Amino acid sequence: MNPHWLTWAKKLQEIAQNGLLYNRKPYRDSVFDVERFEQVRNVASEIMAHHTDADAPYITNLFAKEEGHATPKIDLRAVVFQGDKILLVKERSDGGWTLPGGWADVNETPAQGVVRETWEESGYEVKAVKLLAFLDKSKHDHPPSAFHTFKAIFLCELISGQATTNIEIDEIGFFGENELPPLSIERVTGGQLRRVFEHHRNKDLWADFD
Repeated sequence: MNPHWLTWAKKLQEIAQNGLLYNRKPYRDSVFDVERFEQVRNVASEIMAHHTDADAPYITNLFAKEEGHATPKIDLRAVVFQGDKILLVKERSDGGWTLPGGWADVNETPAQGVVRETWEESGYEVKAVKLLAFLDKSKHDHPPSAFHTFKAIFLCELISGQATTNIEIDEIGFFGENELPPLSIERVTGGQLRRVFEHHRNKDLWADFD
């Protein structure tokens, strides 16, 4: 669960982002309200800076890039089995292993996005065949993050290809349920992997949510 300070900061950022949107034409024209919401966003940045290694101007700039109505970001992850072993990739950024995946892109369906991310991160061509889970990241054992994020986890069928590393991925491999390597818990948790193995054993399970 998120600590209270992070929940407060996210809420302040949400109010600021929505206020900046609805006080612009064609909605409304109020310079004073825009200034107030910018101040709220600065408070959110200061709160986060106080509890992280980033400084307030960096966080303010990060928040300022978000426009339009505030909505959760979508993280796509692929579950690819070879026999009873699951495909994992090792992130260069933190040295942990995770399901291949990344942010959803504009003009792509979720299935197209997870297929693209799997190809880019592993070198394997896959086909998305089933949604296994649609999760609120803050409700699981991930480290706190700046933005509210939903995770869409797809079962994918392995079609072809070979393991290929890149600037983001250091190693690629298939692992059994009892031989999982150290995980990048920013991206996937042990509980989530145990659950997808349950889905692998029982094809009739419904998709998990929340």
